[in-house]
Amino acid sequence: MEAKYVVVFSALIFSLFIVGETANWELLKESIGISAMHAVLLPNDRVIMFDRTDFGQSKISLPEERCVKLADGRIDCSAHSVELNLLDQTVRPLTVQTDTWCSSGALSSDGVLIQSGGSNRGERVVRTFRPCADCDWMEDQKGLVVPRWYASNQILPNGKIIVVGGRGQFNYEFIPKSALKADFKVFALPFLKETRDAVENNLYPFTHLSTDGNLFIFANTRSILFDYTNNRVVRDDYPAMPGGVSRNYPSTGSSVLLPLKLGSANSTIGAPDAEVFICGGAPPNSYVAAIKGKFQPAAKSCGRLVITAKQPTWVMEEMPIERVMGDMILLPTGDVLIINGAKKGAAGWYLGREPVLNPVLYQPESSTYEIMEPSNIPRMYHSTAILIPDGRVLVGGSNPNQNYNFTEMFPTELSVEVFSPPYLSSGARPQISWVKPETELSYKKPISIGFTSKNKEGEYSFFDKFLKKKDDKHKGKPENVYVTMVAPSFNTHSFSMNQRMMVLEVNQVHQVTGKNYVIDCFAPATSYIAPPGYYLLFVVHDGIPSMGKWVHIS
Repeated sequence: MEAKYVVVFSALIFSLFIVGETANWELLKESIGISAMHAVLLPNDRVIMFDRTDFGQSKISLPEERCVKLADGRIDCSAHSVELNLLDQTVRPLTVQTDTWCSSGALSSDGVLIQSGGSNRGERVVRTFRPCADCDWMEDQKGLVVPRWYASNQILPNGKIIVVGGRGQFNYEFIPKSALKADFKVFALPFLKETRDAVENNLYPFTHLSTDGNLFIFANTRSILFDYTNNRVVRDDYPAMPGGVSRNYPSTGSSVLLPLKLGSANSTIGAPDAEVFICGGAPPNSYVAAIKGKFQPAAKSCGRLVITAKQPTWVMEEMPIERVMGDMILLPTGDVLIINGAKKGAAGWYLGREPVLNPVLYQPESSTYEIMEPSNIPRMYHSTAILIPDGRVLVGGSNPNQNYNFTEMFPTELSVEVFSPPYLSSGARPQISWVKPETELSYKKPISIGFTSKNKEGEYSFFDKFLKKKDDKHKGKPENVYVTMVAPSFNTHSFSMNQRMMVLEVNQVHQVTGKNYVIDCFAPATSYIAPPGYYLLFVVHDGIPSMGKWVHIS
């Protein structure tokens, strides 16, 4: 498949934003005109963000010819979706016809944003956005068979997208639809009804594609492994997550699939083990208590579960700051950034208190947590965070109010800022010179990456046990180097749908001249491990990642 949207980053442009000696924050745009309730990075280095169409007048206007006629006949010329260009920080207003409030999304295998559901007139809509200079939203009013509000999406090995759950929907379906009648079918998923309590606490279920091709689904405290092809549960013996804490909306925690280490010896199923990491949340009655004016402390607990293990057991840990409505972002190094949220309350209008301004950096190999420098902007309900190609994290949104309201305790936030992890100030970055076979990869096939690195040899990274080769292969060459592939995620309501990282199997590293090297590795073996689509490729040396380079696998 042709890689249509590949853009080579200008190291000069992005290096202008990397300053300081430790983790730091920078305000990127004081206002993008809307509150970034949903955010996704496209493979043309643009970020699409949107909120909801019934928030009232936003602070950015549509061209007159693209104004929207509302259900009551009024004309609305304020935009509720924008495109942010990361290269020059320009903002372009986009047109959304139907309500996207609390919807879901995923990038298709050809880099098109497929976005589903919402509220009111948007609850059965499937929207698409193609990465191009002047593209805008296209909407299919009957793209879903049933209404989907607070559902989750996951791209599958065959390129289809599964849409799971939603308020009052204990089922799933696939998008985009074809002309076949069989496509317009809904499949029952009783697990979603079984995990619902008095205040739900199982919306936006955490969905992760396991390395055996089945779907891991976590809701509230319980989880299953699900064969969506044959509509059957293949594993229901996962223990409930301990602690008495609810983890899904509105007691909102967050979840990631930890980096998949390809070619490692830790496999139990002929493919890499898959491990889920879930943090934060709130007591089951936190939402009801907050409505009554009592804001209960959020959870500090985190849990790890190897979902491919023969006898899986939760390994519980404790992060340094309690957090509800936090986001978890996989960094190019394999670390996890925990960011945004509140110390008390639940997700919902006016229901959060005591914003958590300090991100926390989690290192999976050592299970250590490090508190980072704080932002000065509270990011509460309806905030977002996504990884961008220069290795920073773009943070936006926060609107715990029913409308655009700039006078409340936690006002509507229209700004976007960037968080720079410590690796961006710890030394010179490796630079990718070239990739063979360029940007189009094939499963199982070799990849060669030319890169330069000015760093001196340091301590081995935490992936060394997995990557280390025989001494004669690596004598005089940087052993503490590895390659990661990161899928762009669709972030909303503290869950980054389709977020995924692979640490590629390395064959050897060649020193060409001086600080010039070639690293030979292998593309992921199957679409179970890496669903078809676009990924950011990083070379990491001495714990410092290169700029990401877009590649496509099919």
